[in-house]
Amino acid sequence: MPSKEKALKSIKKARRWLDEAQKNFDFGLFDSCLVSSYSAMFHAARTLLLKDGFRERSHYCVARYLEEKYVDKNKLDHVVVDLLDRFRELRHEDLYELDFFATKEDAKGAIENARIVIEEIEKLV
Repeated sequence: MPSKEKALKSIKKARRWLDEAQKNFDFGLFDSCLVSSYSAMFHAARTLLLKDGFRERSHYCVARYLEEKYVDKNKLDHVVVDLLDRFRELRHEDLYELDFFATKEDAKGAIENARIVIEEIEKLV
């Protein structure tokens, strides 16, 4: 069932994750910053599913939904989905690869891109 209320809660959650990402960055916790930034992007993307009455089943499918329902219909710039996919993969590397460590540049880029994703999605809520 479509829910603007849940959508607004999800975008609020995205903003809280973004705040946490910034705090992690400020303390030099770049791996945590990357994960928090992606969480901000994910919750922002999830906003549109909730607004439309859907629930996510996988992070990958959230991006595909946005492509089909928003990008392909020129309601959302493809860069948002590209960023979501890129940082989903980086988050996966960060959490599961033994040799991956986020750099300061990775973390800074993650925060900047999370802001873009949130701002673009907020326009649609």
